[in-house]
Amino acid sequence: MTQNLADRVARIEARDEIWACMLRYTRGMDRRDRALLRSAYHDGAIDNHVGFVGDVEGFIDWAFAYHCHQTRYQHYMTNHISEVDGDTAHAETYYLFIGTDRQPVDHMTISGGRYVDRLERRAGRWAIVERVCVVEWMDESTNAVNDEFMATLSAVQTAGHVPADPSYMRPLVASTR
Repeated sequence: MTQNLADRVARIEARDEIWACMLRYTRGMDRRDRALLRSAYHDGAIDNHVGFVGDVEGFIDWAFAYHCHQTRYQHYMTNHISEVDGDTAHAETYYLFIGTDRQPVDHMTISGGRYVDRLERRAGRWAIVERVCVVEWMDESTNAVNDEFMATLSAVQTAGHVPADPSYMRPLVASTR
C-alpha cells in the first residue's frame, strides 16, 4: 500500500469513527443511557447547548432532567462533514429534534440546527471536547419560528454566515474559560 493510499484510508476510518461518535450521542440521549452518551465525550469536554454551558457531566444531568418532562423524543442526525487533521477534527452535523411534553398534554417541540464539534482522538478513541449547539429554528406546535423564545435565551447559539457562524471557528471553543 502506498503512503498516499494509507493516508486516505486513515482519514476515511477517522471520519467513520467520528460519525459513530455522533450516533453514540443520539442513541445515548434518546435511550437515557448515561454511559453510552458519556462515551461520546472526552473527560473535561464542554457543551454549549440551548442555554446550558458547562462540563459534560453537568450537561448530561441537565439534558436528562429536561427529557424527563417529555413522554417521547428523538434526535435525528442528517448532513455531516468532518475535517480531520491528525488527532484533531472539526465536525458539523445537522440535527432535527422532536419531543412531546407531558404538560401541557400533547405539546410538541420540533427544532432543527447543527452540532458544531471539536473532537480529539485520545488513546485511539474519537470523542467530543467542545460542542456548540447552533439552533437554526424552533416550532413549538405553532407552525411559526419562535423568535421570542429564542431571544430569551442569551446563551443560545444561533446561525450566522461566514465568518460569524460557529462552524468557522478554529479551534472551536464552546465557552469562554
